[in-house]
Amino acid sequence: MSLILHGYWRSGTSYRTRIALNLKGLAYEQRPVDLRAGAQGSEAFRALNPQGLVPALEADGVVLTQSPAILEWLEERYPDPPLLPHDPDERAIVRAMAALIGCDVHPLNNLRVLNELRSGFGADGEAVKRWAARWIGDGFAALETMIARHGSGFAFGDTPTLVECYLVPQVYSAERFSVDLSPYPRVVAAASAAQALAPVAAAHPDRQPDADPR
Repeated sequence: MSLILHGYWRSGTSYRTRIALNLKGLAYEQRPVDLRAGAQGSEAFRALNPQGLVPALEADGVVLTQSPAILEWLEERYPDPPLLPHDPDERAIVRAMAALIGCDVHPLNNLRVLNELRSGFGADGEAVKRWAARWIGDGFAALETMIARHGSGFAFGDTPTLVECYLVPQVYSAERFSVDLSPYPRVVAAASAAQALAPVAAAHPDRQPDADPR
């Protein structure tokens, strides 16, 4: 199957999709969408994804959008290696941990929300950082407890799951916003364990073809 990922190097949702693709060992072509230049609003991209958001994944003519749906599709289409446990109760816990980030943290500090804070509400750089830290802190505090209950080297159990796909990009975002991560040692340890894996390291924003020169 031919896979084409339309994304942006620093987008958290694109990052989590790259992690999942890499952990599954799948080959894919990347077609960058420059969010800062407004490419997501172009007629060509809107024809692909009417919502004008990244990522979008083309799979033999089928266009998949919304990263949670893409990750679930990858798990169903390519079940080995699994990113969800076999046990239904454990699967629900992993999904809840992932949704904690994907639903309650990330959307509040993505680019379009932060741009609206700046342009629509007059927030300066420090106010934007405080906003991001507020919601990241709430989410990471809850996740810290969940990792203490369910983690064993990784956020859940002793192998990477969907949680890592969400967690690693959110830690990257937290570091960009200078969030103090010292209250969340288990969160940091789980993210570090994942980042030590070659497939996860290869998904890092700085290693993407459209990344800013360093």
